[in-house]
Amino acid sequence: MTAINNNIESLREKVTKCAETVSNLKKNSPDEKSAIAIAVKEMLAAKKEFADNNDGIGVEGKPYQAPMSKAEKKAKEKAEKTSKAAAALDSQNEGASNSKKADKKAAKKAAKAAAKKSHKEAAGSQKPSQEKTDAGGQSKQSTLKSWSRMSIPENEIVMNPNVPLYERPVIALTMAILTNTILDYTISQNHLARHSALGLPGGNVVVGDIAMAHYLLKSKGKSAGDPQQQALVDTWVNYAQSLKGFPDEQTQRAVMMTLDNNLSQRTYLVGEKFTMADVAMFSAIGFPSQTEDRKLLLKAFQKSKTAQRWLKLVADHPAVKEATQLVLGSHKEAAFEENESDKMEPLASGMNLLEGGVLGRVVTRFPPEPSGYLHIGHSKAVLLNDYYARRYKGRLIVRFDDTNPSKEKEEFQTSIVEDLAKLGVQPDLITFTSDYFDTTQAYAIQMIQEGIAYMDDTPQEQMKLERMDRKESKHRNQSVEQALDLFKAMCSSSSDDDDAAKWCLRAKIDMSSDNGTMRDPVLYRCNASVPHHRTGTRYKAYPTYDLACPIVDSLEGVSHALRTTEYNDRDEQYQWIQKALQIRRVRVHAFSRVNFNYTVMSKRKLAWFVSEGLVDGWNDPRFPTIRGVVRRGIHIGALRQFMYSQGASRNVVQMDWSKFWAENKKKIDVQAKRFMAIAKDERTAITITNAPTTESLSFVTTDYHPKDPSLGSRKVRIADKIWLEAIDAQELTIGEEFVLMRWGVMKVTAINGDASNRTIEAEFIPEGDFKAAKKKISWIADCKDNTPCILTEFDNLIAKEKLEEDDILTECLTPITKAESFAEGDAGLKTLEQGVVIQLERRGYYCVDQPYKDSNSPLILYMIPDGKSKAMSGLAGKIAHR
Repeated sequence: MTAINNNIESLREKVTKCAETVSNLKKNSPDEKSAIAIAVKEMLAAKKEFADNNDGIGVEGKPYQAPMSKAEKKAKEKAEKTSKAAAALDSQNEGASNSKKADKKAAKKAAKAAAKKSHKEAAGSQKPSQEKTDAGGQSKQSTLKSWSRMSIPENEIVMNPNVPLYERPVIALTMAILTNTILDYTISQNHLARHSALGLPGGNVVVGDIAMAHYLLKSKGKSAGDPQQQALVDTWVNYAQSLKGFPDEQTQRAVMMTLDNNLSQRTYLVGEKFTMADVAMFSAIGFPSQTEDRKLLLKAFQKSKTAQRWLKLVADHPAVKEATQLVLGSHKEAAFEENESDKMEPLASGMNLLEGGVLGRVVTRFPPEPSGYLHIGHSKAVLLNDYYARRYKGRLIVRFDDTNPSKEKEEFQTSIVEDLAKLGVQPDLITFTSDYFDTTQAYAIQMIQEGIAYMDDTPQEQMKLERMDRKESKHRNQSVEQALDLFKAMCSSSSDDDDAAKWCLRAKIDMSSDNGTMRDPVLYRCNASVPHHRTGTRYKAYPTYDLACPIVDSLEGVSHALRTTEYNDRDEQYQWIQKALQIRRVRVHAFSRVNFNYTVMSKRKLAWFVSEGLVDGWNDPRFPTIRGVVRRGIHIGALRQFMYSQGASRNVVQMDWSKFWAENKKKIDVQAKRFMAIAKDERTAITITNAPTTESLSFVTTDYHPKDPSLGSRKVRIADKIWLEAIDAQELTIGEEFVLMRWGVMKVTAINGDASNRTIEAEFIPEGDFKAAKKKISWIADCKDNTPCILTEFDNLIAKEKLEEDDILTECLTPITKAESFAEGDAGLKTLEQGVVIQLERRGYYCVDQPYKDSNSPLILYMIPDGKSKAMSGLAGKIAHR
């Protein structure tokens, strides 16, 4: 697997994030001096840590220098001024003496120049013999010596990211991509490296791009089979290398003339396919794969349409583009766009570039098993796959991994498609692993015939122990013929009770491997008793995910397989299968699984809640299923942004729901229309003595959103009798002025009765001071056209932050997880449709679960958490605020 040095890149990401934090603080909170100082200190520490781990080279590619404080800068400036003053004084005192010395020095220099010129003229056109030097002025010989003292791990390619593109291993990487071996190598950066180098078995090193390219072609058996053709390729490569010592204009002119003379009747330099000859020639002119470089070369080649055609052909080759991106690294993106439509959006905050990702060439896949409903954990995989496919203008494949008929149902398959739509994901293609059963079976037979798979009837538990103990199966060395017969018998079983059904197919990899997934994993097993929900009883045995996934990924053209870090051990197995079958290799991109505190993700445990009647179904708002959280009021834009922010992380962490709900609030607040509602069982009447009567049908007009008039306005009924929340009424005192939100300032004139049976009188103050009145109170007129509502709150299903494997679920349940309050709200609430998000002022945000129908079927609103531990006002609900 090709990957930039993880430690250096993680430190680079740390520096970037610290810098973003400093920038955001300075922009959004300029007065928070202490917070900015702390953030700057953390950024400087991160920069130093990067340099310490990168041979003293900082993130800018230059030697690291510790920043100086203001006091240190002043001291330095003062010392420099003092030094200059002293030098000036010395100059005045020694002026005469120095003048004489200068005259003698000038005369000596002139004599030396004349002698040099005479020697040069005598030498004529003879070129002095000298060692070849690299771009940094170091001799090739000294470079080889320096590499011989360094240790480079086997199959690791080391390059300097600060040298020009053509001095990086572009030829070697292009050839590795062309020969489907690129994933056998890792790429690391060394700012001190004078030349690219490749680590070999036994500690040896290959130095130089051309030498590396030759080695990997020969070692992988990929060199041209025809000796004559190979000789022609070598001739062109040598010619291309000979051009690199000349000025650019001279090299470009020579290449143009050469191409014009040799390619008028053919496409490539050698034979009828793209070879190392073309890549080497392309490198000789600077490897102009990116747009601006290509434009310059097209201009230089303007006298030759043939040379321009070849240049465009090579620059557009997918292998050349991928190699370009690989040598640029994961922190810089290649510029290949020809026009505006080719430009990619900037990376979303938190996301990384796809290694080797090229515009129009990225194909991702999301492979759900149709054995349950998608949950919030799946949403990260879905959204990351969708993001990369869209950003790179590629394709997203949704492939149902239907290889286990015992667990799969049509119901789950349908629900997954529906949930993807809820997430705003539109796959370019929906496929099924079952469509490839015949192909997968053929590959299984191929593995048996090549002696890299065998049949085994070892009982499951015993097999598990043997794999742990690294003990080989007694059947591991069975003959190919016997294995084929047993495989065919297994695939023809009529029942799981047949003797043939007890056998399974295992890969023959390495039982001594430290990676347990490489100890002869199971590839095929019998399941004859349960019909497949798509293929019925046609097949009796099915491939495991471990076999089917790498095969189908390759066949469907997947470029990047996004897998959670829990699959890290299986990635080696994945690559082994593709390599063993000699099929197109797929790059693996790892990301961390997302877990939430106080949340059950296990399908088995979620099914228990449903079967026990503790929830209303798989779409219950307390469930972490996609349909559950959408029903709870999750904004899909907030969910995307939250998952993107976690995208680059490879550490599995327990996320706190409050962080997500806080992000969700930012999204819903800007579009949530404002209404008011008062709880029916905890309210107090108040009479406004100078207000219009209820019968007069009076109202005031107010904006739906105080900060966004474009959302429109609503009419609010006003009357002489209104309702307040009891808790608000209890805090009022005679003579106090307060604000009835969206209406105006009122003054309390009388309070009668005790706390349990209180009535209040007040008068409307038309010219009242809104700012002077401290209390802003929600209310509702006592009118027949008010909307009856049920306000519903939810709590976590489990009371323990993180469930452990040995926890007893019944002992970790939250006693009360749902509470309802009956309320009366604005008449306008009757017009709301299902799924609409609103704010009940001073209560919080709510999602419409059931629209209002009539007095017997009231409006049902689900409260949406806002990420705060306290309610937005004193109107606390019946359940702990989340």
